[in-house]
Amino acid sequence: MTATLRRAVLVLALLLPGAAAVAAPATFHPPPLTAIPPGPFGREVKLGEEIFRHTHRFAGRYVGADLRCSNCHLDGGRLAGAAPLWAAWVAFPAYRGKTKAVNSFGQRLQGCFHYSMNGTPPPLGSKVLIALEAYSAWLATGAPVRAQLAGRGYPKLPKPAAAPSYARGKAVYAQHCALCHGADGAGQRAGGRQVFPPLWGPHSFNWGAGMGSIANAAAFVKANMPLGAGGSLTDRQAWDVATYLDSQDRPQDPRFTGSVAATRAKYHNSPWSMYGRTVNGRTLGAPGNK
Repeated sequence: MTATLRRAVLVLALLLPGAAAVAAPATFHPPPLTAIPPGPFGREVKLGEEIFRHTHRFAGRYVGADLRCSNCHLDGGRLAGAAPLWAAWVAFPAYRGKTKAVNSFGQRLQGCFHYSMNGTPPPLGSKVLIALEAYSAWLATGAPVRAQLAGRGYPKLPKPAAAPSYARGKAVYAQHCALCHGADGAGQRAGGRQVFPPLWGPHSFNWGAGMGSIANAAAFVKANMPLGAGGSLTDRQAWDVATYLDSQDRPQDPRFTGSVAATRAKYHNSPWSMYGRTVNGRTLGAPGNK
């Protein structure tokens, strides 16, 4: 913004009641792990980081999938454009359309365990949630509160000009994704541990997870995949492959009403949800699907 334009915005803000300058999102960089402080708070921060990176080992009783927090929030929740923890921490409490209520940050974390981890939410005030909150708060050290931070969430993609294609997405997956995540979407294991996460199937996130939205999955893929080569796929490839992976069977939505049609109408009434739709002769979300 030029000096002349800044002065013009300031004049408008002074002359027009309620007018405000539209500021660009603030940039922020979290502190390095070497700066974790000593003492009780630092120990909680370190535990939160361990839970985040090794969720099964440190919070396995609450996890029902072969996933860990850092699968969707890359670089231990530090990476801009990959739903970083520091950008989320300063934005809560916040209203969430998913719950139709104002949620605390702890409640937001509970949702991650319930849906993305296909598990059981740790109780508010539990050691697991306190440690994760401490880690998130520490990552946000120095970040402006209630500010729109650049890099929050996943960069949204423009809506596709034409409907995404399952067939094209299958080809994109085979070429760019199957090496790490497997042709069957089950991920890869080595040394008894999951090293690449499952994208569908019984050990992946359930139908209630945010990544079950084609729009969310496409945004994540475009910005961050293939791992180490984020931004290398075209927008169309990202939309197509997200459609393909979100058109596979996965665990049931915990909010299931007993009817796939009713559950879709209540929780998945979106063009970006495949829940309840029929693909290759199978109704996605139907009980009994494997």
